[in-house]
Amino acid sequence: MPPRPIRPNITPKISTMPRPQTEATVYLDVYKLVVERKRLQEEQQKIEQRTQQINQRMTQLDQQIAALETTLQQMRSGIVPEARSLPPTASSQPETFDMLFLEY
Repeated sequence: MPPRPIRPNITPKISTMPRPQTEATVYLDVYKLVVERKRLQEEQQKIEQRTQQINQRMTQLDQQIAALETTLQQMRSGIVPEARSLPPTASSQPETFDMLFLEY
């Protein structure tokens, strides 16, 4: 897996044209900051949800690993775990098949 590039700090978006300082521009700046804050909060929630999903999956994997290690220990000590096989058929007689030939 290639190394991840280092991400720089999140920088605020800068307007290309400075506006004169009026009450409207202050409200606009406040609005921009509020929108950015809301976006970052939503992104943080998504990251937390993903982290929770990853932790749950890791817990499942740990349980599966522990179960397989237990099975391995039993195999090494000579205890054979129950073999997974097909269920027995209703009759103990082998089934016979009728052959049918088709010619073209």
